[in-house]
Amino acid sequence: MTIRVNGTEVSPPDDARVSLLDLLREHLHLTGTKKGCDQGACGACTVLLDGNRVLSCLTLAAQAEGSDVRTIEGLAGQGDDLHMLQQAFVEHDGLQCGYCTPGQICSAIAMADELRRGDPSYVTRDIAASPAPVTRAEIRERMSGNLCRCGAHNGIVEAIEHMLRETTA
Repeated sequence: MTIRVNGTEVSPPDDARVSLLDLLREHLHLTGTKKGCDQGACGACTVLLDGNRVLSCLTLAAQAEGSDVRTIEGLAGQGDDLHMLQQAFVEHDGLQCGYCTPGQICSAIAMADELRRGDPSYVTRDIAASPAPVTRAEIRERMSGNLCRCGAHNGIVEAIEHMLRETTA
């Protein structure tokens, strides 16, 4: 079996104990995905696995066999074109040191799909509404697993709001 990482087929590591994070960083040299806490508490290692957000430090590479993994490196378009959310992070000052940014962006992309599907969160007032209404409280709740130690949360929320407006217009 293989794992598709950013559109490229790769073989899983021989050692079944290797995390998806270590496969990406150490074996494939895709260092955009960050190792923050290595305990699943900060979200810096968030990547997309078949379109869903996962903490790659808690996911074994073997669990991704037969799946599609997208990292921050796989989001940009051809050449120097940024993904619309990457550009929104720049425009809305959604980054300071940038360490959490790849995980924030991957998480927000999956979150947008959750909203489009109508998946409720803890703060969703009307769970029958589809898609769920987008409020700052809704975004903050859904992004609560991704920490920013620099304090760029307001810019991050603004960037996500911008992306959501652009994709639903």
